[in-house]
Amino acid sequence: MAALLTLGFLVALEIAARHYGAPGPITTQAREVIHAPKSGGMLYAAMALMLVVLTWRQRLIAVAAAIGVDLAFLVVRWAAGIDTAGGHPVGNGALWVILGVAALAVTRRTGPERVLLLKGAGLALLLMAGRKTGDTWLLITSRTRPMVLDPYVATADQALGNPSWLVGRVVTATGSVGFNLLDFVYGNLAVAAVIAALYQLRHVVTERRFPRHHLVRTFLVIGIVGPAFYMIYPVVGPLYAYGTGTEHWADVSLWAPDMPPTAPWAVADLWPLTPPPIGEPHAVPFDGITPRNCMPSLHTAWATAIFIHSRRGPRLLRHAGTFWLAGTVCATLGFGYHYGADLLAGVVFTLTIEAALRAYDRGRDRSGLLLAAYGATVFTALLLSYRWLPLQMAQHPWLAGPLLLLATASVVHGYVRVTGQWARDTAPAGLPGPRSAQAAVDPGPPPREAAGAGAGEARRVPAPRGDDSPAAAGAGGTPAGTDAAP
Repeated sequence: MAALLTLGFLVALEIAARHYGAPGPITTQAREVIHAPKSGGMLYAAMALMLVVLTWRQRLIAVAAAIGVDLAFLVVRWAAGIDTAGGHPVGNGALWVILGVAALAVTRRTGPERVLLLKGAGLALLLMAGRKTGDTWLLITSRTRPMVLDPYVATADQALGNPSWLVGRVVTATGSVGFNLLDFVYGNLAVAAVIAALYQLRHVVTERRFPRHHLVRTFLVIGIVGPAFYMIYPVVGPLYAYGTGTEHWADVSLWAPDMPPTAPWAVADLWPLTPPPIGEPHAVPFDGITPRNCMPSLHTAWATAIFIHSRRGPRLLRHAGTFWLAGTVCATLGFGYHYGADLLAGVVFTLTIEAALRAYDRGRDRSGLLLAAYGATVFTALLLSYRWLPLQMAQHPWLAGPLLLLATASVVHGYVRVTGQWARDTAPAGLPGPRSAQAAVDPGPPPREAAGAGAGEARRVPAPRGDDSPAAAGAGGTPAGTDAAP
């Protein structure tokens, strides 16, 4: 059922994109079988996820095959004088290997082995499809939302002290070094997610099953649901609405994007030196190219998901998760891509999704469902207040600012409390007492039951090593009754 819904969603986006004269996610992904891919790194990251279902010998063969195919493409393009047209010179090989494993599963494997291989290939394809659907969503927002609501969010952001203006001045002062360091963190968020996911999925090849809940699942849900709010609340960000656009960073950026100037559409050239004056906000027109992708901040949402899912990992992974969250927050604000209000909405958005997924997988746990409902209520209240009370918030910052932070903190506290209770409820008998606060942030699964684990596994009850909710169909899910191994 989930697979059919996903396919229908991709077909609908394909039709919508072609309505606006652009290829959709299915077409762009199919083109990369032959044409230079938009992101070779993303394709290899997706292949790395698929490799968790293979043995070490099979992994070496798969990596060698991917490199060999890419070398062949490089030679052919060089000999024929074919330009990559802005794409990456490598990455086709990774896609060929993913498709090859899927074909091998269908034609040469049966039973549980076929299912496992198809889940691995499907997980990789879903990750790539998520990137393509995101690009299509951004195109649709720019074509269908000629008016943007930046003045409303900028006015509401006065209650938080205009953090984008403040951090923007700091990043500008750091020059090329500070900007490009943050740009590396910002641009490689997906790579960080894959590293965290690989740790969670490291036991798949030996246990021949996926954990119940893992980072990729949350990533996909955020990427599918989040862009819908871009259509409801179109915002381009302070760099574009109150600045000169990407031209502001052209002198220091090593990877400056090729985008047309947006300064003629800006409300005023204020960012990051002069905060906008407080006044009655109104929607303003903007160009038909710049994506309306600010509310909520999905980069912050994804970084928050990485932080949550890295809590059960080794110290290096935990530090990396914290670093990526802090770096992403600094980049989203300092580059002028988001307002502070966007980030608060992004954090609440992620915690709500995490709570809903875990509650569903625990048999619709009441406390989890209540937390998800509360998170959805706070998220809705944030968006409504930004839209209908921005002037009042700007005029009373010492009241509105703390209220916004307290509302966000209440969701964080509720998540830690509920997941901590789940962790204590599922603590192994040999480990009495409450688990650490770190474990409470990312609890393990309920104890393994003999009926779902098999006779061999029923005789041993090891300490749970993974997350506690089954993955969605097509995203590495496992049958009910199995536990996670992060």
